[in-house]
Amino acid sequence: MTPDLMAVQGVAVVLFCLGIAVAMTRRNIFFILMGVELAINAANLSFIGFSRTLPAAMSLTGQVVPLFAIAVAAAEACVGLAMVILIYRARESLDSESFANLKE
Repeated sequence: MTPDLMAVQGVAVVLFCLGIAVAMTRRNIFFILMGVELAINAANLSFIGFSRTLPAAMSLTGQVVPLFAIAVAAAEACVGLAMVILIYRARESLDSESFANLKE
């Protein structure tokens, strides 16, 4: 592994761990969604970092996969935020523990 790739992967690992830590420790649903998005973007950064080490034809695949991941993450964010808005209207709280009992 080249030093540049190691630096990119190091940043990706730090961002991924930070995203998972935020998603696991926060109770506010917006922070949880931001943590998940940060972890997904860290995986995309890892794909891009590895694609730079491949020949030109194979490098394109490593750059196209993150585009699809970004599109899926954008759709997930829209659906997630819409669900949060609907639940907030019913519960008037952004605390994730208040979402645990949605049987009413």
